[in-house]
Amino acid sequence: MPPIALPHDAKAGPTKSEVRAVVRSKLALESDDHFAEVGSCTGAVTIEAAQRAGRVTALERKPERLETTERNLAANEASVRADVDLRNAEAPDGLPDDADALFLGGSRNFEAVLDHAVDTEIDRVVMNVSRLEVAGKATDAFRERDLLEEVVQFQVSHGYELAGATSFNSDNPVYMLVGSATPDEDDGKRVAADGGSTAQ
Repeated sequence: MPPIALPHDAKAGPTKSEVRAVVRSKLALESDDHFAEVGSCTGAVTIEAAQRAGRVTALERKPERLETTERNLAANEASVRADVDLRNAEAPDGLPDDADALFLGGSRNFEAVLDHAVDTEIDRVVMNVSRLEVAGKATDAFRERDLLEEVVQFQVSHGYELAGATSFNSDNPVYMLVGSATPDEDDGKRVAADGGSTAQ
């Protein structure tokens, strides 16, 4: 698919395109999936999910950011295939009970959101974190709820011309937590609290 358009700014974000590519891979959205998002902000992840999933429910607690999501979504209307429900709510309030995949773009109330994921048995859960201390707390929270499958840390650098050659500017590192609230049908194994694997 061509790159999405984000003509409207929310003064925060958007999630960088390279990071979104990894998020897409981990979420593995299909046409009959219901995708839920906490913290839609510019709508970058919302739009890409709406190009793939059947339904999208996106929460944003700040009305002005939700408006930005709505405007950017409209700018990509031609490529959107999902039924999209934008909600001005602070998670976990407003989260659907039948989501197949969940993305947390921020860390506010994340423990309560993870509790909801467990209670409603969401199959795929992805959380992005930019601060090291929060990443540690989030990893513990995933493990305590038996959600954790992997933690990925990555950093992207973009080249620019410098004195006739190429140098690089680095984006901030991203910590991505990936998990599931449903048992693995293949081997029933997950990452245990001590970092090993545990049978369900």
